[in-house]
Amino acid sequence: MTKIIRGKIFVLDDNIDTDQIIPAEYLTLVPSKADEYEKLGSYALAGLPDRYGKFILPGEIKTIYPIIVAGENFGCGSSREHAPIALGASGVQAVIAQSYARIFFRNCAATGELYPWESQQRLCDKFETGHEVSINFESNQLMNHTLGEIYNLKPLGEVGPVIDAGGIFAYARQTGMISAR
Repeated sequence: MTKIIRGKIFVLDDNIDTDQIIPAEYLTLVPSKADEYEKLGSYALAGLPDRYGKFILPGEIKTIYPIIVAGENFGCGSSREHAPIALGASGVQAVIAQSYARIFFRNCAATGELYPWESQQRLCDKFETGHEVSINFESNQLMNHTLGEIYNLKPLGEVGPVIDAGGIFAYARQTGMISAR
């Protein structure tokens, strides 16, 4: 069966850093505690400038946007694992960016929180927040249902199975690299 993620997108541009993804004041929350994981998600993208609009609507703890589309250098800044965790806890399943800060990309795999797709062209200038899209994992394509257009994505490669497993340690246990608990 082909894996597909479908939903509304939240559009960002270049150099979205980890302080914008999850401001430092929320780093005291411990993601391994269920209630704090949920709270961490409710602060995802709280550091963005007002021009982007609200990622999480007032009074809500989850976003209505399971997919983020961004420009270059997404996740730059500090190496905090809280950034992909906060996005995953908010309900984000995938980010499609033109490029990533390597540590953010690696933290997506380490935590297993979300899929870091790379676009083959600059989509953040073509798309608008609220467009309905779907990502087809088998064909590595993004369909913008609002515009009626299809775009190729770079394959996830070896990071896909790691995220499918739930992160690097779950993958290592699943493949026998380390002993199961």
